[in-house]
Amino acid sequence: MATKSKDTLPPPPDPQALSESTAALLRELVAHLRQNRTQLREEWARRITRAQLLTAMTEEEIFAEATSVYDNYVEALETGTFEALQAYARNLSERIIPRGVETHEVVGIVLLLRDVLARSLFAKYHEDFDKLNRILDAYEPAANRIANTVAVGFVQERERIIRQQQEAIRELSTPVLQVRERLLILPIIGVIDPQRARQLTEQLLRAIRTNRAKVVVIDITGVAAMDSNVANHLVQTVEASRLLGATVIVTGLSPEIAQTLVTIGVDLSEMATVGDLQGGIEEAERLLGYKVVPQEDVAPKA
Repeated sequence: MATKSKDTLPPPPDPQALSESTAALLRELVAHLRQNRTQLREEWARRITRAQLLTAMTEEEIFAEATSVYDNYVEALETGTFEALQAYARNLSERIIPRGVETHEVVGIVLLLRDVLARSLFAKYHEDFDKLNRILDAYEPAANRIANTVAVGFVQERERIIRQQQEAIRELSTPVLQVRERLLILPIIGVIDPQRARQLTEQLLRAIRTNRAKVVVIDITGVAAMDSNVANHLVQTVEASRLLGATVIVTGLSPEIAQTLVTIGVDLSEMATVGDLQGGIEEAERLLGYKVVPQEDVAPKA
């Protein structure tokens, strides 16, 4: 007679049944959060203030944002989609990053919301621990994904703003100046990396075309050193300017940079160089046909 093994395991749970059960629990959770919306968002806003987060914003602004975040949070739980929450996170980041809000503050308020909601679930289901555990099992993965979505959206927006600021700083640090008709000066100060070198070339060529420049003085007195890649880029900039009809005069060439140019095989005879900026401007004016006359040699007007 066959006997039933004591080691026989129960059949694995049906994934579809588990999914339907989780969906039902999330619907119940969403209904609870909507029903208690006013109380929970007010508690969340108070905890944000007590934790000294979003200090750059007023209490009224914090409450308004808390309301919007809460509603987007509940909608994400209800629909299981995160597009609307991602769009809101980007919009929120655009508005609060310029005011000095830091990444840890955004992560902090989202974690506070998760805590406030979890506490409300403990209060509601404290007499039914089995259901409480099942509710939390359904809620926590969704809550973690929501927190990650908001945090990633904020970090991406912050990085985008930083990149914009870096671009603006680079443009300010490499100004193309028109000192007289058809004459441009490009003073370069600091470290030249490949990205800045490309931007420098683009700005210069654009200015040559816009101002119909015939002579450009590039002063690199403030550049301590450059590697072979950047040196090659400088040579290419000179050639590109020549193709646009402008003669380039390089001034302030240090011995170290001159050695780099020689090492990479640049024929310095093909590059117009002058010792300093003043000499470069004088040479540029000579090329343009201007005659520099000392003031004492100018005859007084009758």
